[in-house]
Amino acid sequence: MIEAVQLKKGNVIHIDGKMFRVVDIHLLTPGNKRSIIQTKLKNMKAGNVFDRRFRSNDKVEVAFLDQVKMEYLYSAGHEHVFMNEKTLDQISLSDEILEGTMSFLVPNTEVMVQFYDNNPISVELPTTVNLKVVKTDAIVKGQTATNQYKPAILETGLNVQVPPFIK
Repeated sequence: MIEAVQLKKGNVIHIDGKMFRVVDIHLLTPGNKRSIIQTKLKNMKAGNVFDRRFRSNDKVEVAFLDQVKMEYLYSAGHEHVFMNEKTLDQISLSDEILEGTMSFLVPNTEVMVQFYDNNPISVELPTTVNLKVVKTDAIVKGQTATNQYKPAILETGLNVQVPPFIK
């Protein structure tokens, strides 16, 4: 059990015997009143997302998850294959489990796959990833104002904003 203020995005918690993933979290401090933790929770079985508020001193039961270091190998359609580095066992994960993390993964990337009752439920990305910029606009001469960014496309297809010196 942890306090609600210790919740983080991606945590899996138990509420009324059901498992929920914290999709989004915000700390609200309305004036001189007590702070409130506003969360978006996703039901792990049904898949529906709903809002839930916790008081800062509420206790929440965090699910105990097994974490296994795995390597991303390749994708085939909507299935993505990962290999356990110790046992060399391969598992296939769907887009639903990965929830948008594929735009940060290239083959041979090491990730932590989280299991609950021997079923994979999520993937934890490394803190940093190195991706190549494959396309970006040319710099316009005279753009010297601060906070000027330009769009770039990374090798995974992800669109990001980069500083003007990136080519």
